[in-house]
Amino acid sequence: MSHRAYPLADILSVTTGRLLSHRRMDGLYDLLGYMTGQSLFTHQLPRAADACGPALLAQHPQLADVAPPQDLDAPDLMAWLANAEQEHGRELPVEPLPADAWEQRDPIGELSDMVRPEKVIVISTVDDEQ
Repeated sequence: MSHRAYPLADILSVTTGRLLSHRRMDGLYDLLGYMTGQSLFTHQLPRAADACGPALLAQHPQLADVAPPQDLDAPDLMAWLANAEQEHGRELPVEPLPADAWEQRDPIGELSDMVRPEKVIVISTVDDEQ
C-alpha cells in the first residue's frame, strides 16, 4: 500500500482531538482527505476523524498515549509539540484507509440528512416583550 509523509502535528490533531497542526484546518483537510480519498466538506470532518484516528494509531501505536496536557497555554503547547516532534519525528508515513473503512457519501446529501426538521432548533430573534 502506498503512503505519504505527514507532519506529526497534523496526525496528533486527529488522534488527540486538539488542533495542533501548524497548517491549522488546512492540515486536517489534507490529512483526512488523503486518508479517505475524498475531498471533504467541513461537516464531514468529525466523521472522517472518527474513522481515521484509530487507523492512525494502528499505523503508529507509539502515539497511543501522546497527548498534550489540557491546561497548557499556547507557548507551552508549542514547546510540548516541539518535544513530541523530537521524540517521534516531525513527519510520519500515513497510509490511506482501506476501502471498507470509509463510506464515501455525497456531501450535500449527507448535510441534508444531518439537518432534519426534528433536529432544527428555532430561536426567536424578535424581542418577545414588545
